[in-house]
Amino acid sequence: MVKQPVTVNGVVRWRDMGEAHTVQPEKEEHKMVVLRHEIGDVLRDVRQRQGRTLREVSHSARVSLGYLSEVERGQKEASSELLSSICVALEIPLSLMLREVSERVALAEGIAIPDTVPTDMANEFADKATGKPLASV
Repeated sequence: MVKQPVTVNGVVRWRDMGEAHTVQPEKEEHKMVVLRHEIGDVLRDVRQRQGRTLREVSHSARVSLGYLSEVERGQKEASSELLSSICVALEIPLSLMLREVSERVALAEGIAIPDTVPTDMANEFADKATGKPLASV
C-alpha cells in the first residue's frame, strides 16, 4: 500500500493511494486562439508589407480609419463583407488572406497543413517588394 499525506483544515492525514503510484500525464494546454486577433494581424502585415497607411486602405475600403484600426488590433469582429472590402483595397484575394489566417491558427494548435495553394496563384499575388508569396513572407 502506498500512502500519501493529505492536509485537511491544517491537519495532515495519510491516505491509502492503492498498490502502485501511477503518474498521470499532464494535459498539454493549448493557447486559446482568438480568430479576430489572427485576422487583424494578417491584414496589418499585408498592409505594412505594401508600405501603405491605415488612411490609404481605409479610404479604398470605404471604412472608417478608426474601425479599420480596431479590426487590425483584433478589437472588432469584421463582417465577411467588410473583410472582402479590405482585401479588395489591399489587392489580395479574400481566400489568400483567410489561408494565411488558417496557417497561423494551425501553427498555434500544433497542426501541420500541407501547402495547397497553386504555385501560379501564389506567384501572382506575391509580395511586390520581396517576390515571395504572401503566405510565406
